[in-house]
Amino acid sequence: MTNDLPETSANRTSRAMPRGLATTGPILFSYGFRPFFLGGGAWAVIVMVLWIGALTFGFSIAGDYGSSHWHAHEMLFGFTPAILAGFLLTAVPNWTGRLPVSGRPLMVLFAIWAIGRMAMLSPDVIGAAPAAVVDALFLPSLLFICAREVIAGHKWADLKVVGGLAALSLANILFHLAVIDGDHSGATNRLAVATYVMLVTVIGGRIIPSFTRNWLNKFGYKTFPVPYSMFDGLALIAALIALGAWVARPDHPATAILAGMAGLLHAIRLYRWRGWNTWAEKLLLILHVAYAFVPLGLFGIALGTIGLIDELSVLHLLSVGVIASMMIAVMSRVSRGHTGRPLTASPMATLSYAAIVLAAVLRPLANLLPQFYEPLIASAGLSWVLAFALFCYECGPMLLRVRRKARGAD
Repeated sequence: MTNDLPETSANRTSRAMPRGLATTGPILFSYGFRPFFLGGGAWAVIVMVLWIGALTFGFSIAGDYGSSHWHAHEMLFGFTPAILAGFLLTAVPNWTGRLPVSGRPLMVLFAIWAIGRMAMLSPDVIGAAPAAVVDALFLPSLLFICAREVIAGHKWADLKVVGGLAALSLANILFHLAVIDGDHSGATNRLAVATYVMLVTVIGGRIIPSFTRNWLNKFGYKTFPVPYSMFDGLALIAALIALGAWVARPDHPATAILAGMAGLLHAIRLYRWRGWNTWAEKLLLILHVAYAFVPLGLFGIALGTIGLIDELSVLHLLSVGVIASMMIAVMSRVSRGHTGRPLTASPMATLSYAAIVLAAVLRPLANLLPQFYEPLIASAGLSWVLAFALFCYECGPMLLRVRRKARGAD
């Protein structure tokens, strides 16, 4: 099942929430990926520029909420849910055979997200607690929409994704409560990152081998990714247990063992998808590279548990390596596929992939090599900005314009 499908209406409707591709109004709100990929990509740039500025010039962001807390929140619950929303609002209709949320309902959902960003940027205007309430509305709204579609479409296997949205909604609320109470242990950060990583393992395991098989078949290869089997299920369960242990007891020796075992299983899983054969097509290769950070991150958790690397390095290995890299990969692919462009990476897209992978490597190194902390932090931040800025520059016009006739697809 791929998500590179044309923008066509499905065969069911719902009286409770209007659905179907909007034929009037701004093209930006004709499909979920358009506003959320563009808004999320732009916000990723803005957040990092502000954070680099705060570190460099010492100015404060988000008032009493705190600059560091704001930065962490907007990385985990600001730009990232927007990209996730863009993907799910595009993918779930394909999975369920139901019509997508479009037009005015999509405008309202996007407005909830955007107002949340403004509230968190200046929480002192209305107070930290009211700002947190405004921000906390978005993920449950997305959860409601996706749960409704999955249940109405009787796609019970996709409830795993709904469960992920529920966990993120809870993590966001707990994050706010911890900051307001002044007792931020880091568990909410780990819960959010672990949830995103699990979503990558579930959804990535669905789309990466499928896209790879289609591409290899097109070019005459005879050996394909191994189909989903009990091994994949075992790998997912192992990751869930290991990440759960990391969230609850990041310093327990058992966590190191569980994470190491899960990392090995996911390394084997990635190998079974034969990603090395996709070197010629960077639009596909980046999916495999992004997934490679899953086992690397799990190994990082194991090393962090026994004190060989610090928790902040582990968090950034997972958040930038797994989450941001996969999001750049999916954003660029969906933007091309759903606007009728060829499914091939341009030089600009390839540069954005290289930049986000570089950021994923440099940011953990900054904590591991304190003597080079400042230049590594700066380089990682600039690489992040470059990656998302290139996406916005290249794909922004695609998202704002009328669909082209497709010239290539998986």
